[in-house]
Amino acid sequence: MTSMKLQPIIVNSISQATAQVFSTMLGVEIRCGESSIENSMPGANDGVVSFIGLAGAWAGTGSLSCSPVLACRVCASMLMCEANAVNEEVLDTVAELTNMIIGSVKTDLEEHLGPLGLSIPTVVYGRNFRAKSAGSTEWIVVRFHWDDETLLVKLCLEPKDRAAHVLFHTQSAQSCAMEV
Repeated sequence: MTSMKLQPIIVNSISQATAQVFSTMLGVEIRCGESSIENSMPGANDGVVSFIGLAGAWAGTGSLSCSPVLACRVCASMLMCEANAVNEEVLDTVAELTNMIIGSVKTDLEEHLGPLGLSIPTVVYGRNFRAKSAGSTEWIVVRFHWDDETLLVKLCLEPKDRAAHVLFHTQSAQSCAMEV
């Protein structure tokens, strides 16, 4: 299966996982915005970005990015404490948020792609930095809005070899046959 065929599955999974995590862990309804595909190297970032790796027959990276203000707000809501500046607790909270959201997406995708492993999240905070994932440059991006702040949830995923394509097509054909 190509990432184009996976796109609606991934967008739906990211949307549901993010809404569920924000509702359950923060008691907040986050609004899902538009989704898109990014094919170029990301521009310079200011803020907080978290990455987590996925591995199996398919491999890639999940990412969350937001402003320092939103990162502090997430931390304050999740830990029920003040967070006025990006510190270790804020970075840990963003890492955990990434783990919960992308972990849920991983679980959803395993139904279609087979078993996937999840790495430990890495969080970066700074100004005017660039980050690039090796391999695929095609990112599925879903934007979320919490009042006037934006959270981006991104995923790039590609098969490690031709066998992954065959596995997905076989499973998809069996699923379609069962639905008929």
